Amino acid sequence: MLVHFQTSAYATITMFGEVAVPLIKLMGHSGSVPGALLAADVPRALERLRTGVAEHPGLRLDPRRDNDDERRHVSLAHRALPLIELLEAAAAAEANVMWDH
Repeated sequence: MLVHFQTSAYATITMFGEVAVPLIKLMGHSGSVPGALLAADVPRALERLRTGVAEHPGLRLDPRRDNDDERRHVSLAHRALPLIELLEAAAAAEANVMWDH
């Protein structure tokens, strides 16, 4: 499943569901797709996401396979960066954020 994050203040971001859903949960949301944040709730969601990333920067969101090379692992901090930037833009513009399939 692909998840598309949209706001009028930033370009649409697309992530795999196994990455997007944990990030949505770190924002303090249920993790359901589709979902949305009202503009007034965006700053708090951004703060929660930043806190979650700071507490678990190396967390693996990608499924581990038997032949995985650790060098190919992408950290939570890197996975969350596009969503953090989208939320920052939405907060600055006081815009809603939505996500769907």
